[in-house]
Amino acid sequence: MSVEHEIENLLHEQRRFAPSKDFVASAVAKPELYEKAKADRLEFWADQARKLHWHKPFTQTLDWSDAPFAKWFHDGELNVSYNCIDRHVEAGWGKRVALFFEGEPGDRKVYTYLDLLKEVKKAANVLIKLGIEPGDRVAIYMPMIPEAIIAMQAVARVGAVHSVVFGGFSADSLASRIQDAGAKLVITADGGYRKGKASALKPAVDEALANGNCPSVENVLVVKRCGNEVDWDKNRDLWWEEEMAVADAEHVAQGFNAEHPLFILYTSGTTGKPKGILHTTGGYLTQASYTHKNVFDLHEGQDVYWCTADIGWITGHSYVAYGPLANGATQVIYEGTPDSPDWGRWWDIVQKYSVTILYTAPTAIRSFMKLGRTVVSHYDLSSIRVLGSVGEPINPEAWMWYREVIGSNNAPIVDTWWQTETGAIMISPLPGITQAKPGSAQVPLPGIEIKILDDDGHPVDKGHGGLLAITEPWPSMLRGIWGDPERFKETYWSKFEGIYFAGDGAKFDEDGDIWLLGRVDDVMNVSGHRLSTAEIESALVSHAYVAEAAVVGAKDETTGQAVVAFVILKRSALDGLGSEADTSKILREHVAKEIGPIAKPRTIFVVAELPKTRSGKIMRRLLRDVAEDRPIGDVTTLADTSVMDTISGRMSQGASD
Repeated sequence: MSVEHEIENLLHEQRRFAPSKDFVASAVAKPELYEKAKADRLEFWADQARKLHWHKPFTQTLDWSDAPFAKWFHDGELNVSYNCIDRHVEAGWGKRVALFFEGEPGDRKVYTYLDLLKEVKKAANVLIKLGIEPGDRVAIYMPMIPEAIIAMQAVARVGAVHSVVFGGFSADSLASRIQDAGAKLVITADGGYRKGKASALKPAVDEALANGNCPSVENVLVVKRCGNEVDWDKNRDLWWEEEMAVADAEHVAQGFNAEHPLFILYTSGTTGKPKGILHTTGGYLTQASYTHKNVFDLHEGQDVYWCTADIGWITGHSYVAYGPLANGATQVIYEGTPDSPDWGRWWDIVQKYSVTILYTAPTAIRSFMKLGRTVVSHYDLSSIRVLGSVGEPINPEAWMWYREVIGSNNAPIVDTWWQTETGAIMISPLPGITQAKPGSAQVPLPGIEIKILDDDGHPVDKGHGGLLAITEPWPSMLRGIWGDPERFKETYWSKFEGIYFAGDGAKFDEDGDIWLLGRVDDVMNVSGHRLSTAEIESALVSHAYVAEAAVVGAKDETTGQAVVAFVILKRSALDGLGSEADTSKILREHVAKEIGPIAKPRTIFVVAELPKTRSGKIMRRLLRDVAEDRPIGDVTTLADTSVMDTISGRMSQGASD
């Protein structure tokens, strides 16, 4: 699919921001990184890997003989948890703060690296007591509390494989992920605090496991967070606190092969069935730690780092649970939302903990922009020295606001591009080297090879849009789709022979900097969360009212993209329906129940027909034109060209919001 039509959305950005001399002098990343990677890419990655602790050193960097299934450092052995915690304590950093936890109600807790090690060792022994062995899958469905990170580290420590499911997903979404992974254990909480109130989690687990839906699950381990009443199955359910209280305090971390599975993380796919993205151990931790240290200019023992992502997403894996801890960082984790109890909460946290590095999404930045400077003006943000952006392209206006208002025109911004599949950052400025450009992701990191290709696989010229492709294997790359190797090859490697196609459009500007153009398939990016059109359409059609549905992503000032749905109602349902607004509300809530609130359509249009080709394919391109209120494109391939006239006329009369 061509992305040429998206090029007009880019600005010819002329503003440039060079790092200050003081920043350059003390920067972690030096220009030699690029030189070393260019001279010998594989040896460059081997050097990064050697900065980890290896129980058994590797002798081969990359085995690409079974492409596209990579093996990095595959004859070596290491333990992720040991690298994230034990080695720092053994190096004398036990008293260094690992986690500052801020609960939404205002409760706080501090974990040093020694505290964290003690908790992870006990949690590992709890898992062993419950029969968890290397290779077993463990589902984690938790709020953003320290126990979530402790659980992830403990699962990794014993060589099991975690599948973290975002706490906002529905029981059905949770069940499908448990079933696909064959999870043996679920770790959850009674609830978590969000938007000023306790939000229950355990009932969703109970619903997911009801009626033998997930026969692989033997136990449910429950953290007491909110104290809300929960149903209890005495043959299955266990309290985390009670098990931890009697757990052995000693556990020796053993090494696992560098290609031993570390986690499965489900992301939306164009078929409607979520894909279980599989990541392994050695390459993933190598790139997560390398990028965290260099992209964010981390100075160990000095910086306080805060990534606002939830652990249910890849950003929370790589840049909360693993990368920062592997680097011995001190970080903040916050349970709740940025508007609880008011929109000053984040900035109060920055001030309270003297946060120096802040990593968040453009959606959040644009939300604060709407509120204006007064939302931050009475907080002291002078501690901030590096700002990061993740999840979607950031527009130049938001980039400038972020720099001026949050960074006081001093803090470099690292606008990072990467995916669940890539495992770690692939394209980003390096703050002590790069002359920053508002809105541009800029350059591949040292060790990463990126090209922008046309539909035939030929490199495009500067100024022309194309398809973003990764032309050489990288350490943190996905190792497959869980249980479906053919889908892995078809999804990522079939467009261009031997080349990973990211699914995003991009262009090089005249300076050779990269601008991201967004998705070119039918996956939407809503607030940095990837959602498939097929999955939401399936949820809509599962409702008794709906005969057919088509979903598209439309540009949204706040969330980057918003979900817009076009539905045809069943004739049998029409007589019993109330107003169109009521119908829309019912369908939006249905989607939230089936998938999660993040997938709720912003707008639902009730239509009589959908634009289809003669073969029956829905022309979503035309529906995007309608959703974004722009001129309708070419309709000549439609079976009935009058359909778009009808839909456009219907839209001019208003829609259900």
